[in-house]
Parts: sequence; structure tokens; C-alpha cells
Amino acid sequence: MENLRMFVNGQAMSGGSLNTALSGAVFVGPVETAPRYRFYSVRDEFPGLYPVTSDGHVVPGELYEVSYEILREHLLPNEPEELELSVIELSDGSGSLSMRMRDESLTLPGVTDISTAGGWRAYLASGRTQGATG
Repeated sequence: MENLRMFVNGQAMSGGSLNTALSGAVFVGPVETAPRYRFYSVRDEFPGLYPVTSDGHVVPGELYEVSYEILREHLLPNEPEELELSVIELSDGSGSLSMRMRDESLTLPGVTDISTAGGWRAYLASGRTQGATG
């Protein structure tokens, strides 16, 4: 059975509330994106990547090998509507599937640019979160 590479950078990472959706997937290891993305917090509930042509940042995350079944039946149904499946570039130049912010989600209330925070875990640990209102 063919496996796909899936980059995760939020609640699906190890220890996160959605990591159980990756049960049966193979953890490849920690990775970073190429410096071609902005990174956003959505209501401090989950993060989202967004590709840019300038002023991009590296975003840390984890890489998994997932089956189509895990992706279709477990991971994608748990993803928020503000995100969509895409292909991203990792720091080594290779590609991977990942969730990314939908264009129309960037201007929603509660969306904050956290590109310089050092990733989702660092952002949450920093105490800079705004809560559900900001």
C-alpha cells in the first residue's frame, strides 16, 4: 500500500489533541518548511500555514508517512474549515502534503500572524496567546 508524506504543525503533532488521527501513521521525525510561508494562529485554537512570495519564514513541524485511508478517514475529517489540503516545500527542497490556510480565512476575526514565534508549540508556550476573542 502506498504511503504519503504529511507535514503537521499544530494539534496533530505528537502530544496534540488531534495526534490520535495519525494512529497507524509512521512518525518520520521533526522537520521544517522552506522559508516560503507565513504562519497564523486562528483564535489560538490551531495554526495555519500560508505560502508567500516574499518575507516568508521557516515553520517547524513533524513529518509522518500516512496511508490514503488515514488521511481520508481520520485526519482530514478533523481539520477545521479554515484549512485546506495542499502541497508544501520542506527545508530540504522536497515536497509534502500539508494543511494550509484558505485564502478567504486570512481576514477572519481572531487570525493573528505568528510567523516569528518559532512554531505552534513555541507560540503557545510564550503566553502571547490572545484567547478565543482576539
